[in-house]
Amino acid sequence: MKKIPTDTCVNINPFPLYFLDIDRKVIQSMVSIFQTHPFTSYLFMTEDATYAYGEEICKWLSLKHNSKRPQKIDILNDKKIIQVESGHEFVAVLTDDGLVYLASGHPTWKTNNTFRLIPTGNDRFEMMACEGNKLLLLRQDGTVFAFEQKYWGHDDSELVTLVNIDIKNVKIIACGADHSLALTNTNEIYSWGWNNHGQLGIQSNNPNIPTLVSFADCSINSPIKNIVAGARHSLFILEDGQVFGCGYGQRSINDDKEDAKVPTKIPIENVQSVACTNNLDLSLALDQSSHYYVWGMARNLEFLPPIKLDNLPRSFSSASLAISSSAITFGLTPFVFEYDDPILKLFNNPDNYDVEFIVDNRSILACKCHLKKESEYYSRMFSGDWKDANKVIIRNYSYNIYRSYLRMLHEEFYGFNIYQSNIAELIDLANCYNDERLMKHCREFIQKELNVRTIFTYLPLIDKYEIDEMHDKLVKLTMEDILPKITKNIQTNKKNITKFLLWFSEQKSFLKKEFKIEFD
Repeated sequence: MKKIPTDTCVNINPFPLYFLDIDRKVIQSMVSIFQTHPFTSYLFMTEDATYAYGEEICKWLSLKHNSKRPQKIDILNDKKIIQVESGHEFVAVLTDDGLVYLASGHPTWKTNNTFRLIPTGNDRFEMMACEGNKLLLLRQDGTVFAFEQKYWGHDDSELVTLVNIDIKNVKIIACGADHSLALTNTNEIYSWGWNNHGQLGIQSNNPNIPTLVSFADCSINSPIKNIVAGARHSLFILEDGQVFGCGYGQRSINDDKEDAKVPTKIPIENVQSVACTNNLDLSLALDQSSHYYVWGMARNLEFLPPIKLDNLPRSFSSASLAISSSAITFGLTPFVFEYDDPILKLFNNPDNYDVEFIVDNRSILACKCHLKKESEYYSRMFSGDWKDANKVIIRNYSYNIYRSYLRMLHEEFYGFNIYQSNIAELIDLANCYNDERLMKHCREFIQKELNVRTIFTYLPLIDKYEIDEMHDKLVKLTMEDILPKITKNIQTNKKNITKFLLWFSEQKSFLKKEFKIEFD
């Protein structure tokens, strides 16, 4: 059973802004994409070649990263790739003839700055999975083997030879950060590795050999459809649409708020597929009605219970933006560059434009008529100061920000990648251009990201742009996190009470004027 792609075809929109630098003809030739660890490196596949994109992956392969053009990997020429997986500082490729290639920046893998063909004799494989430092392989006869990076011992000249995991009739394998799963043709799940959060779904402590997983009430009457693993949790989806989870990140669905030590039912029905990645504590699901759900560790380090996403994403990669700072690929993802929308053809098209924006000495092409229709700001400017201009110089915003904003005005479902590093520029643009849609994105981002660690980063923006909906969260953070810390500090340091009261005394006139607080 060859691994079926987790995701449907995804467009370039959910991916980072630096993808905008890639030559459009290259993007149009892509048929699939994979995101390695770290997340800033990618492999792109066309019909007959494989390309590397990103500083890290190019360094592994002795290639020079070019932001406008992915670098061709010659050793994979004319090879049909059916699966790509990544662990800590390595990426593995499985071809349709059952061969496995590996590249890494870590010296113990001995990949010699290229994709190295792993010597497996006459063995041929149909699926693979990656832990942090281990590569799991499923041979075509259903036997599981492992390669593991050598950290200990005297002889590190070679990869570990194929190690038989001693489990038969396996049809699906999966790996988290330090644990492995296998599903057999007889509907049995085996797990092994680290179990510090209950990710194995068994009571044993870190077993080195596969151990049978049992469901708590033994009441499942449906075949198991798929198994997936996050960094420290596991998910099991049944043919009848039920999903069970165990381990870290699943505690948000339990009454006792503890890690799920045994498979526990996730409160989502009629699920057709699920998605995880082996270095994050997040989970996503897609139900039969094409609704996406997300739960687990969010980017603000808070746990989310299963929530249904209202913005109707069209892929798991798009859905991942609800919980991660940028789109994630879940395995080898089919890719499509959608450019059939007639409105989208008005954006940055050298054959159809009447205004050129110059930002950071770079050009962005557009049509005035469309911009005037979509934006009050452009309607005013192209009827006033820019009326006769065919070239407009933008000085207050960066190229990537401005290009993404123009792209948003051309595509209804275009998703902004908002980060702490660009939120100030984006919200300023939204305010200056009176764009409620972008302002809504910025407000939602700040609402999600606001916590005790970020409060003083976002507080100036909340104040400047009068984001009133933050009031309740600010009150909660102040009462539950900030004031208790001030009180504790005063109680433990006698000098601090004097300093605090002196500062407080200086603020009396301000407090009286602004808050109507009397101290006499």
